[in-house]
Amino acid sequence: MRKFCVGLGVLLSSLSFVVLAQTPTIGKQDLPVLSQQSQHATAAKRISALYTRSHYRSVPFDDELSSEFFDKYLQQLDFNRSLFLESDIEGFEQYRSQLDNYVPKGRLDPLYTMFNLSIQRRYEQLEYSLALLDEPMLFESDERYQFDRSEASWPKDTAELRDLWRKKAKYDALSLALAGREWPAIVETLGKRYNSAIKRLTQTTSEDAFQTAMNAYSRSIEPHTSYLSPRNAERFKMEMNLSLEGIGAVLQAEDDYTVIRSLVPGGPAALSNQVKPDDRIIGVGQEKGEIVDIIGWRLDDVVELIKGPKGTTVRLEILGGASSSNAKPRVIEIVRDKVRLEDRAAKAKVIEVDGKKVGVLEIPSFYVNLSEDAKAELATLGDVESLIVDLRGNGGGALTEATALTGLFIKEGPVVQVRDQLGRVSVNSDNNGSVAYNGPMVILVDRYSASASEIFAAALQDYGRALVVGEQTYGKGTVQQHRGIGRIYDLYENPLGHVQYTIAKFYRINGGSTQHRGVIPDVIYPSPLLPEETGESVEDNALPWDQIQPASYDRVGNLASLVQALNDKHSARIEVDPEFQYILTDIQEFREEREQKSVSLNQQERITLRDQKELKQLERLNERLARMSLPKVEDVDDLPEDVEFDDAFLTEAAKIALDFNALSSAS
Repeated sequence: MRKFCVGLGVLLSSLSFVVLAQTPTIGKQDLPVLSQQSQHATAAKRISALYTRSHYRSVPFDDELSSEFFDKYLQQLDFNRSLFLESDIEGFEQYRSQLDNYVPKGRLDPLYTMFNLSIQRRYEQLEYSLALLDEPMLFESDERYQFDRSEASWPKDTAELRDLWRKKAKYDALSLALAGREWPAIVETLGKRYNSAIKRLTQTTSEDAFQTAMNAYSRSIEPHTSYLSPRNAERFKMEMNLSLEGIGAVLQAEDDYTVIRSLVPGGPAALSNQVKPDDRIIGVGQEKGEIVDIIGWRLDDVVELIKGPKGTTVRLEILGGASSSNAKPRVIEIVRDKVRLEDRAAKAKVIEVDGKKVGVLEIPSFYVNLSEDAKAELATLGDVESLIVDLRGNGGGALTEATALTGLFIKEGPVVQVRDQLGRVSVNSDNNGSVAYNGPMVILVDRYSASASEIFAAALQDYGRALVVGEQTYGKGTVQQHRGIGRIYDLYENPLGHVQYTIAKFYRINGGSTQHRGVIPDVIYPSPLLPEETGESVEDNALPWDQIQPASYDRVGNLASLVQALNDKHSARIEVDPEFQYILTDIQEFREEREQKSVSLNQQERITLRDQKELKQLERLNERLARMSLPKVEDVDDLPEDVEFDDAFLTEAAKIALDFNALSSAS
């Protein structure tokens, strides 16, 4: 982190701040000029051979794939099209159809040429942004910052490029101003941020460039295929063994932000109820000391800062999801812990709706021995009218447990079909001949229910054994293998990394794939997450939906005749339910915000929008409290800690379950 100076002065009757020049103390000449290391030629050859021969998709490395690779690599280097000039892209175009001639032979020079220029341009942007801090910025114009330029034209000249950099720096400064910072504090924060980013540029390694290139190649084939550097491969191993002490969150780098992609069920972050997917971490601090601004940091450096010994506290400065441009940052505290399997265990409870008891089996993940735990939990429910299996947010897990869990609700039969790269189909079946619960049941899913969750829900839907309600599921119907590319006889000074690649595809017992399409509920909830906007279907190069021959199985029920009546009752209820009216309003606003690709740089306009949102939140909170016969509050932060609101989606699932039970009994 580099030093810079701040001076204060008084001019006439008003207080103004004179900030000394902000210049980086690391010069452009200190930037590394990267080239491939000896092991990278071998690694590139092995990765290319593996993907060509063993990947489920078996895409030949030809000019078409070379072009896809080229575009993906550019996207990874300059996602927002704010580093390279149009002339740079024209110069790079000579490589578009040549990567298939270079990479399989271990020649990576073009990729390093592009990477090195991206480092230089990032330095130039940061140097220019520091210079902009010499004068206080005014946030009174009608300018807008285009935060999503992924489909914009490349800048034609340096003047256009610098204007993009100016607006980005102004956006950064305004974000701090909206958080209550005065100009000297803004300069201090941004000065540290930009100088720290420059320092990290000087620490960029050949392995960083290689990883970026190989991931672009991997994602050009299929979205669940990736290359892991030796360092990331070791972290992957630790996470698979659940030995990593931290907060239990999956993080992802997006532009300059560290984004929470998902929460590990049962982990400290999930149990805190203070963060959610798509939240952005902008600062990290330990139990004592200042919070470090981590915008622009490398993801692995952020992870190192967040993880730590069990029982210690980490403080996170959080911004709402990417669409919440006007949100105030908030600081939360999370006590680090090991995320163990028992913390994600299935749990059963009974809820009462309309005077009737409904059992709920919550399954956060498909861990080893899930089926045994679920069987024991089901035995604790006693006499209930119906059962809800809650799979919301369940990203999957062990395939064997998906089969075994299905077996708790059917006597026997096939559960899922698996087709490998050679077209061979195997069938996983339940053969235990016993049933743990044979009453009416509903499976509750959302857009984040994936993989093993989809296999379980699809099987019971195909059998006619359960009604599926909620959102269309994620649509991940593929199987990956993790494999090191090093060999015991390698004598390289530095180790080789690992790859994760797709080797098989899942199919329902009715023959349709869960890939891409997921599971479509019988009763669909309103959702801001449209299938065409999120999930597997929006991933570039995702394997398509297709079908094979159905397995041989006997349906145990036919729910088709009840679905329309259940949907009619559901629609009538949510039309007058205040919680679902909130949800419908939020969905509309969420979709409108997602269409926005820019944000105002006018401070008053941003404050007005933020105040309007906060007022609406307060009004909604007091309406909820009034329905519970509780006193109003003056501020959302004044909500008593012991007040809990109903889970509207779960309550509605219980009402659907009771309708289902009543209609089934009547038919």
